[in-house]
Amino acid sequence: MNWFSATEYGLTRLVFQRGLAAVYLVAFLAAARQFRALMGERGMLPVPRFVARMPFRLAPSVFHLHYSDRFFAGWAWAGCAVSAALLAGVDSLLPLWGAMLLWLVPWALYLSIVNVGQTWYSFGWESLLLEVGFLAVFLGNDKVAPPVVVLFLLRWILFRVEFGAGLIKMRGDACWRKLTCLYHHHETQPMPGPLSWFFHHLPKPLHRAEVAANHFTQLIVPFLLFTPQPVATAAGSLMIVTQLWLVLSGNFAWLNWITIVLAVPALRLPGPPPPPSAPPLWYEVLVLAVAALLLFLSHHPVVNMISRRQVMNRSFDPLHLVNTYGAFGSVSRVRYEVVVEGTLDTAPHEDADWREYEFRGKPGDPRHWPRQFAPYHLRLDWLMWFAALSPGYAGTWFGALMERLLENDRDTLKLLRRSPFPPDEPPHFVRARLFRYRYTTWRELRETGACWERVYVREYLPPTRLAGVAQRSS
Repeated sequence: MNWFSATEYGLTRLVFQRGLAAVYLVAFLAAARQFRALMGERGMLPVPRFVARMPFRLAPSVFHLHYSDRFFAGWAWAGCAVSAALLAGVDSLLPLWGAMLLWLVPWALYLSIVNVGQTWYSFGWESLLLEVGFLAVFLGNDKVAPPVVVLFLLRWILFRVEFGAGLIKMRGDACWRKLTCLYHHHETQPMPGPLSWFFHHLPKPLHRAEVAANHFTQLIVPFLLFTPQPVATAAGSLMIVTQLWLVLSGNFAWLNWITIVLAVPALRLPGPPPPPSAPPLWYEVLVLAVAALLLFLSHHPVVNMISRRQVMNRSFDPLHLVNTYGAFGSVSRVRYEVVVEGTLDTAPHEDADWREYEFRGKPGDPRHWPRQFAPYHLRLDWLMWFAALSPGYAGTWFGALMERLLENDRDTLKLLRRSPFPPDEPPHFVRARLFRYRYTTWRELRETGACWERVYVREYLPPTRLAGVAQRSS
């Protein structure tokens, strides 16, 4: 069945698989290093509490059967080990069925984590990694040529990622249609990177050109993914360049990198194809059956895309096989940040010695220049950005965070850049205040060395001690 195999895409498959394995590795590493404070037995949103009220059929996960922090840690580190093995190319040493089973392992491992991750794992790139990871199981190894249908299904995912994001922008904030969103976006995005300040200060005509180029890449170029070569390669390459531009301008976890990896199947990379054997019949039948299932399930995101009430980042099945994506349907004009402080004083007066907690990625001290963390995902920092937008985003976990800070909880403090208190001397009170942040000008940067200027807005959480927080979060 010559139509089944794409013999000239052997190198394309290799690059895609190694890139996907690298993203898997980063995802499992973040889970292993952050889970205890976020959703461990004493975490802010404990997994045991979640699985007790969530039916298995709605969120299938091994943690419905058993949970302990040690078991979760072993699960996440096992994901790191399998991802590293795939990155090293172990799948190419196995028979076809063995390679497929090996690729199935990280998908199953990560599915169990995402389905109990609650708010911490509510980001669109979690479902994207699972959708892409499931399809990668059927891409095969160098024992057979890549199946044409799988390569096109990967392009179909990329089409939905880009076109869906383009539609949500055009239907959402008017600034996208006016080409003015980037007047604000680099300053108000969830987690600025080390170059975001400079991107913000680019001339406004260039910002408008950036938005226009974004619309072209997301609304026109996706259709070219399904055209003959070399047009499809040009389309995929343009998407990769656009994503690299986003990598430079901010910290978006692994969203940009998984999108770059997803664009690779559109490329026909140079190099001699491997000498594949004919694919076994069972493999052809399995691939075609899975393709038919995924195409059938795709009617959900298609209906969502053409709907005037299009939603972003939603999964339509508990296995995250087919999902809808999108980002920044609206852009904030003003940046707010929640600043958390504590004091050792026994009375929480305004003139007490309030000391600020410093987070790793989110803006805090105006003199601290943002650092590059992506593709690593700082989940608490991202949720703090949402908390600043509205207290409603913080209702399930913010009280627990304050309680852990009052206890000097070691796992929670590991998520921060710095605690102002020694390990054996926790604060008596903590509080949270809302500030408005803006980038400094070139002149202000030269004079003060600060990249941010902040102004106090209002109290976010009044001074609270341990008993009060415990009562609030119960």
